[in-house]
Amino acid sequence: MIDSFLSLAAFLFVAVATPGPNNMMLLASGATFGFSRTVPHMVGIVVGFSVMVVLTGFGVGEFLKAAPTVAMALTVASLLFLLYLAWRIAIASPPGTIDGATRPMTFLEAAAFQWINPKAWATIVAMVSLFAAPAGNAGHGTVAFLAVFLLVGAPAVTIWCIVGRAVARFFRTSDRAWRLFSIAMAVLLLVSVVVPMLS
Repeated sequence: MIDSFLSLAAFLFVAVATPGPNNMMLLASGATFGFSRTVPHMVGIVVGFSVMVVLTGFGVGEFLKAAPTVAMALTVASLLFLLYLAWRIAIASPPGTIDGATRPMTFLEAAAFQWINPKAWATIVAMVSLFAAPAGNAGHGTVAFLAVFLLVGAPAVTIWCIVGRAVARFFRTSDRAWRLFSIAMAVLLLVSVVVPMLS
């Protein structure tokens, strides 16, 4: 039991803490808007992913496998939305010069994004095949996965936001440095999605 818990925790730490769309967006948001304004974004990720885990346990994942058209629509929506987000990140103004029209991602937007986040789906599919399916009880596996995710996921998303805020201090000294940083974050966001899709 303890070995399974530790294995699941290690798997989730690697899956959640490594670079991906969520973490790249949190890094950019923390750098641009600061920690407190990014809190709804962080909570939205945790809640949205948790809802996905629960619904997957009730068979949503199997439905998507049986409906390739829906899965393809989610993939296309993901790419289009991420292109939009990358553009927003690339043109973001330095901290302290942001106008009222520019804002961080909201709770609902972050929660909804999980449904078109390819890394989120890949993580859940891997969890089911590695932990829930071998145990022969998908329900128990889903509960365990959700519990461990809440323990591991919340700190992980918080760290990425804090790192973004800290890194911003080194790049906001000049407009050129900030622009290069923003473009780099936008490129990393796209790479974090495109590379897994092509592999």
